[in-house]
Amino acid sequence: MKRLPLDDTFKVNRNPVTLREIVLDKLRSAIMNFQLLPGDRLVERDLCDRLGVSRTSVREALRHLESEGLVEFADAKGPRVAIITLADACDIYELRCVLEGLIVQLFTLRAKPKDIRALEKALEENRQALKEGELQQVIDSVQGFYDVLLEGSGNHVAATQLRQLQARISYLRATSVSQENRRGASNKEMELMVEAIKSGDPLAAHQASVDHVRNAARVALEYLKSKQDEVSKVRDIVAPVALKEPRIGR
Repeated sequence: MKRLPLDDTFKVNRNPVTLREIVLDKLRSAIMNFQLLPGDRLVERDLCDRLGVSRTSVREALRHLESEGLVEFADAKGPRVAIITLADACDIYELRCVLEGLIVQLFTLRAKPKDIRALEKALEENRQALKEGELQQVIDSVQGFYDVLLEGSGNHVAATQLRQLQARISYLRATSVSQENRRGASNKEMELMVEAIKSGDPLAAHQASVDHVRNAARVALEYLKSKQDEVSKVRDIVAPVALKEPRIGR
């Protein structure tokens, strides 16, 4: 095989934010902030006019959002904002219970002092966002809290699995914290997680994490049920069992 010379196409583009990324962020934010609602048709021509960009940029952004589960190409009428069904939401919350419970346990066992400080800072930022910020700031602050946990847990496979669900998790999180009966409780539950982590008790941290997810699920699922005219009862979110022993490598 003959080696080809490296040319200018190999050069890294130093532009930190591309037009495609800006369009993607605008559309994602509109979905997260409920400016675009589940089932809304996403007509490329209209989006191009509103955003002031080409059809190519819009089309690429819509395809990316499809990969995140926020947009779906359900029929010949074209793309629409994805409808997360009750069953889908339950599945996501149950997976969150398992993966986030594990992440929090591992963080408790492995986190360094700098990780604990970063977590406390993220918790305070979330507290301020809940008091003063818009919905998007609240969602970003919660994601910042979990980013610290993911990094400090040391389990990159579990972190990758959660990040693949991040868009739909954030959408359900927005659904939950946008309800008046949820905002105050959310930060208090996160405080309990941090207290358990600081005490060095991985089982208590695991339980606090699972409680947090299940409480959020209860609010979000009841809201989704009311909007989707579901007659079936919302199923309970199954909590994983935290095992004490054995630990591999000990």
